Amino acid sequence: MRKTEILLENSQNIIEVDEKLKELIENAIGAVLDFEGFDQDVEISITLVDNEQIREINREYRNKDAETDVLSFPMLEFDEKREIIPMHQEGDYNRDENVLVLGDIVISLEKAREQAQEYGHSFEREVGFLTVHSVFHLLGYDHEEEEQAKEMREKEEQVLQKLNLVRE
Repeated sequence: MRKTEILLENSQNIIEVDEKLKELIENAIGAVLDFEGFDQDVEISITLVDNEQIREINREYRNKDAETDVLSFPMLEFDEKREIIPMHQEGDYNRDENVLVLGDIVISLEKAREQAQEYGHSFEREVGFLTVHSVFHLLGYDHEEEEQAKEMREKEEQVLQKLNLVRE
């Protein structure tokens, strides 16, 4: 049975982060890993921020001076068969526990709330979607090309349905 270590940090004070929201994020992460049949012990770091904080991170790491909803920072690379490409870097594993470090996710809860209102669905559905979307990025998926985007969207929707986070 896979062990999933989730390091969750709330760095914003605009939206309350309760146990229900934390559980939603944890369940979304687990659902993607289960869906992909990923059975290695993993560690994922999640930081919850506001719009100004994510704008600063986006500017610093992507040279984009704009708010965004979510940022993913994968620690691993995958080949076309979805096998991990060994990088032999110290950051690949938490050596103390032999846990594979998948990467970091940064979610703007403020932006998630705005987008939920804009799209007419629940805040929970939006946070669930952003989490699922980011975990797929950590597992090597991307949406730069149309075919990749289609595959990623289909997988996201299947996972969201399993979590009962459907569009209303």
